[in-house]
Amino acid sequence: MADILDLVQLWADHDALHVHGIEVALLTVGPRPEVEHDEDGAVIHLQAGPAGPTLLRLAVPIGDAVGYWHPAAGWDRHLVADWASGWRSVGLVDSVPLGCLYDATGSALLAFASDRVTATTRIRFGVAEATARFGVWLAMELGQEEGCRVRVQAPGRSFADTTRALTRRLRDGDELPTPDAARTPAYSTWYSLHRDVDATRVEAEAARAAEVGCGVLLLDDGWQRRAQGPGYSGSGDWTPDPAKFPDFAAHVKTVQGLGLRYLTWVAPLLLGERTLAYEKLREFAAHAVPRLSCRVLDPRHEEVRRFVTEACVDLVRRYGLDGLKVDFLDFAMVYAQEEGGRAGTDVGVAMRLLLTELREGLREVRGDELLVELRQPYTGPGMLGFGNLLRAEDCPADATANRVRTLDIAAATTTGSVHSDMLMWDPGATVEAAARQLHSALYATPQISVPLAGQSADHHAMTAFWLGFWREHRDVLTRGEIRAGRPDQLYETVIASAGKRAVITYYAEHRVAPLRLEAFTETALVNSTAAAHVALDVDGRAVEVRLDAADACGRPAGSSVRILGPGLHSIPVPPSGLCLLRPVSPADCPR
Repeated sequence: MADILDLVQLWADHDALHVHGIEVALLTVGPRPEVEHDEDGAVIHLQAGPAGPTLLRLAVPIGDAVGYWHPAAGWDRHLVADWASGWRSVGLVDSVPLGCLYDATGSALLAFASDRVTATTRIRFGVAEATARFGVWLAMELGQEEGCRVRVQAPGRSFADTTRALTRRLRDGDELPTPDAARTPAYSTWYSLHRDVDATRVEAEAARAAEVGCGVLLLDDGWQRRAQGPGYSGSGDWTPDPAKFPDFAAHVKTVQGLGLRYLTWVAPLLLGERTLAYEKLREFAAHAVPRLSCRVLDPRHEEVRRFVTEACVDLVRRYGLDGLKVDFLDFAMVYAQEEGGRAGTDVGVAMRLLLTELREGLREVRGDELLVELRQPYTGPGMLGFGNLLRAEDCPADATANRVRTLDIAAATTTGSVHSDMLMWDPGATVEAAARQLHSALYATPQISVPLAGQSADHHAMTAFWLGFWREHRDVLTRGEIRAGRPDQLYETVIASAGKRAVITYYAEHRVAPLRLEAFTETALVNSTAAAHVALDVDGRAVEVRLDAADACGRPAGSSVRILGPGLHSIPVPPSGLCLLRPVSPADCPR
């Protein structure tokens, strides 16, 4: 696609369609796009041209634009110049062709999604200095008579509502069921134990995890043979290390007997040279990753797909596992731009074949209770048929990143259970500092990964308190209406509501949250800052409420009764603490 990299060509004048204020231009030879309008937006129907890629441009004046969000945005949520933006490949196991340009109010100006969620699409976007326009380019290698649909949403709705509307339309109805276990707090061995795992240590941690309210245990890297070498040089032989787990099946049963579902980590596309599998599969792993001391299996080969499926299904069946944590699937994208050889087979299509075979094999063993964890960046709509625990990318001890990444996943998915990255903190830190790590995962399913056996009494009380709060409010936090503000402001105040309950979390000081207090019988204010107060902007009539505060460990920190009328109010909440607001009696409230 070297011939489509020139900015002059990308901004060249073409016969354009205008759809809800968005200029839609086909920049390559092919049938003119057809547009199907509806009340929320429009669908642009594309057909393959006679030769070469199909290149589509979407463009709008920048107006009051302040940021551009897409599922793989990371920290880059600003308005990048077109000359500073390169092409990025997205596909089934690396993000999704979805994006939203928004203004200072958080309302969408240009929002789109392509139904090409499996095969590779190349995307570029940016601001044109000369014309003050923002453009998005989608480049696709469509096969003969192949089509593609690109949906654009009518502007004006909030970023959150717009992205949810787009992702709902990307569902294909083949999502993996999400059992209740997927929505219970989990314990991971990665940050707490790393590769230093064995049956005794894991069982001891599992018992404590069950005590604080976890329902799932994820055994991470280190359980398998040859795991102790450099990088992932021992990946490929997915069998337990007999020195660490003499009877792995019995060990799994012991942990399950504590009330925990059991998942193990696998990286089925990584192939290390120290494994028995290496000699058998090395010809199907052309790409090397020196920094990880391994190679990447190419899923376009039938032999690779068969190996991965058989190894994973046998692991679950043989040892009675409840599912798998499947890692590094995005590494398959190294083959997305390969020319020659097997380049005619799209990596995304090959991965869908592999994952479909794997899913069917695993479901024969575990049925609708199967648990499969996937990790950013392969947690988009196309992967909902293959995983139901959708985890944020690694961000050890970074509460801000965990909050942003989990809310980003939620914006780009409609089913499954969004999970935080494993939560860790300094065992010598204050309970207030440690609690902020748990707060970062309130709007997802928390995974914790600290050595529970060595926790202080205060840290234990804090962990149990916030996991208990999450379980009590999980439907509000994960299935309610979520208002998180603008992506470029990193979701500093998040409001969730469902029925008559609401939860407001303040992640930055000096922020004000709007609230129609009379609409709720309980409002929980979570102060994830070092300040001793939070601010409410009350709308509607005055309400007499009881305020019950608790510190970071859940210990009572004062109660009072106040009348909160319309306007700003400062509410005392301990640092990293909680305050519950409940009407005293509707009959006693001023009218």
